[in-house]
This record gives sequence, C-alpha cells and structure tokens, in this order.
Amino acid sequence: MTVAQLIDRLDLNTDQVLTGEAISEDYSHDECVNVEAVIPAVVLKPTSTEEVSAILAMANELKIPVTCRGSGTGLSGAAIPDADGILLSLERMAAVLEIDDANHVAVVQPGVTLGQLDEALTSHGLVYPILPGEESASLGGNVATNAGGMRAVKYGVTRHQVLGVEAVLPTGEIIRSGGKFVKFTTGYDIGQLIIGSEGTLAVVTEVTVKVVPRLAHKATVLAPFATLTEVTEAVPTILHAGLVPLMLEYVDTMAMSATTESLGLDLGMPDEIKETALAYLLVVLESADADRLETDIERAGEIVSEAGAMDVFVLPAAAAAQVLEAREKAFWVAKEHGANDIIDVVVPRAAIPDYLDVVGALAAEHEALVAGAGHAGDGNVHLSIFQGDDEKRSALMTAILSAGMDLGGTISAEHGIGLAKRDYVIALEDPAKLALMRRIKQAFDPNNILNPGKVF
Repeated sequence: MTVAQLIDRLDLNTDQVLTGEAISEDYSHDECVNVEAVIPAVVLKPTSTEEVSAILAMANELKIPVTCRGSGTGLSGAAIPDADGILLSLERMAAVLEIDDANHVAVVQPGVTLGQLDEALTSHGLVYPILPGEESASLGGNVATNAGGMRAVKYGVTRHQVLGVEAVLPTGEIIRSGGKFVKFTTGYDIGQLIIGSEGTLAVVTEVTVKVVPRLAHKATVLAPFATLTEVTEAVPTILHAGLVPLMLEYVDTMAMSATTESLGLDLGMPDEIKETALAYLLVVLESADADRLETDIERAGEIVSEAGAMDVFVLPAAAAAQVLEAREKAFWVAKEHGANDIIDVVVPRAAIPDYLDVVGALAAEHEALVAGAGHAGDGNVHLSIFQGDDEKRSALMTAILSAGMDLGGTISAEHGIGLAKRDYVIALEDPAKLALMRRIKQAFDPNNILNPGKVF
C-alpha cells in the first residue's frame, strides 16, 4: 500500500493533509547548517492524541517512516523527513491545557511554543524556566531534544522540568508516565527515556512541566577579561559563593564582535577594553527582594574583579536585554556568516579552560576558524566551525569531539545528535552503550518507522 492509499484510510480533514506542491519548503528541514533538506511524501497535521494514534498504527502496519516535527528550530537535522515517508507536524496540537497554581505545574500540548506558554504564565506570576534561545521552539521539540539553554546553570535542562508525558507508541498505543508529582519509583521511568530520544521511540502528545515563581528583580553584570582562561576560572568561585545565578555565560571576543556588529549593538565600553579583551563573562542574577539583589550584585562584582576582570559593568535594563539577545542570537549570527558546523560539547565546567586550549590548537592544526560562546556555569561549550573543506572539517570535528570526551564530557549537551552528529557518535561512543540503545529502539519500535536513521 502506498502513502496515498494510507491517506485515504485516515479520517482527516483535507486541510490536515499536504502533498506535492502544497508542502512548503519549511517542512523539509530544521535549522541544522550541514544537512540537506528533504521534501516528504506527505505532511499530516493531527489535532488530537487519537489522530496521532491512528496515524502511527497505520504507518506501523504498512512500515511507512514517520518523522515528527515541532517548530523546526532544532540544530541537529533530527526533523529532516524521509522522502517516502510522513512528516507528522504537531503545530495544531498547541493548547495550554491547564495551569495549576497549587501544584506549580502546567499541562500543555506539544505544539505550544515557549513564547505562548510564557504569555499564559505571566498573569499567574509564574515562569517555565527552560529557554534554549528561541521562543518559537515548541515544548514537544524541547522534550524530544532535552533542550537546555542559558538558564540551565540554575534550573537544569528539560528533563529536570518535565514531570509527566502522554505519548503514542509506534503501534498506536497511548501511554502515560509521571504526572503532577515530583517523586516516582514505580518501575522504569519511561517518560525520562522518551525525553531526549529525538522522536525515535514515541510521539509525545502532552507534557506536564514544573513552573516556578517569576521573580521581580533581575540584574546583569558584564565583565571583560584579557583571557578566556580567566573567565572560566572565575565561574567556580561565583558558584561557590552561593549566588545561584540565573545565567552564567562566556562569549569570546570573535563571537561578541560578530554578534554586536550584526545587531548594531553598542555596549558603551571604552575602545581600549574592546580592543584588548579576549572574552566576556555574563552574569545574570535574580531575586524576589531588591535589597538582596543589590547585595548579590556587589558580591559578583567583587568576585570577577578579584578574578582579573578588566572592568565590571552593571548594565541598565535595556542594555542588559540587548546583551542577552546578542548572546541568544550567537548561533544565528554564525549561520549568517557561513559557519560550516556547530558544536555543543559539554565537559565538567572546571575543564573548560583545558578544553578550549585544546580546541585552539586543533583549529590551527586543521586550518580552521573556530568562534565560541557557551554556558560557562554548566560546562556547555558552543563552537562555530568555519572550514569549507569537508575532509578537513570532518577530521577537526572528530578531534574536537574526542577531546571533549577525553576530559570527561560528551558529544552533545542540548542540540542532540540527529543526522548531523550521528557518524561521530558511531565512531566515538562506547559500542556496548550503542548496542543497548539499539535494543531499546527495537523494543519501542520493532519496525523502525519512527525517525529512522537518526541518532545511530
């Protein structure tokens, strides 16, 4: 049976089915910089869990590949569809089902974007703390990739905020794991296994997430340093002081210059600092109490000064918003400037200086330009690779990823593997672990219809 015959058997409205020229180019890719776009045979837009169940059950019976898509903001090629398969777009399952003030949870459908959820939570004085840098990202996509972002130093990543999921297995069976509770020891935690699986195990149709009080007072401290090593060495001292920053970011001078220039951003720094600083530390603090925040600002300033900062700037609210936007847009700027690859290695945060020294040497050895920024508080290093020669870039990527693993890290902290990093995972990861992952995939998806070819 063909995809066309499958469509005839499904009880969907005509506007839920796109084929041929009706499929826009946007459905053919995500934001990965180095994976080719693919137009699927059909785009299906379910509006309920039951419709997702019917689609998967039939696709499984006919062994038709299914790729699930949220907002398409991913960076690993995990949302690239199969040319002979179904792209399952969850854009019409976009309702905030419940905001439970008493339990501090929100229940949402997977197509809800971070921006939509934030708007719904504002009147409740609450916030969902995961922010991977793109408010148009969907909650379902965040669950699939275990998204992180700049607030991870305080709140962790997506899996730390998800309390429960409803999901549809490839067979069409609907399961629930977790709920509005924070402790769970009843057998295997299936929900946590699905988080970060990049759509290869099940399709998430409902998510229950933790939300936290929206604190009224925030401040941003920006400190330029003469070396990147000084920046990263300041991080443990800040955390040891008990400040609990909302964000703790580093940006090298190359990435900062490119981003501020692209956005037309003037930070008002003296020219001598802009010309000599090689890296910047960005510390965002928050508090429910204005006086406590002032105390924390003073302490943060003292720490970074003692660590060797060239100066300390407590930014006005408007300037702080611009700097945070600049940091969030670092990837898009790198993409605009023609980056050939993006890396999101994570290492133990104390190992960041050693890792970046190795990266610098490897970049020179492989005749590449490497610009970086990252979540200094949790060891997540984001690198933009500029090397147009495929062979040289592949060798450099292998060396950089391997170096991170040698220091106790891993290949991806938050972007996921998808197609972009799949070959590196196969080459560098523990074969026993890969074999176990394949057995888990087989248990969930014996006909290999969900996102085949992704991850491994």
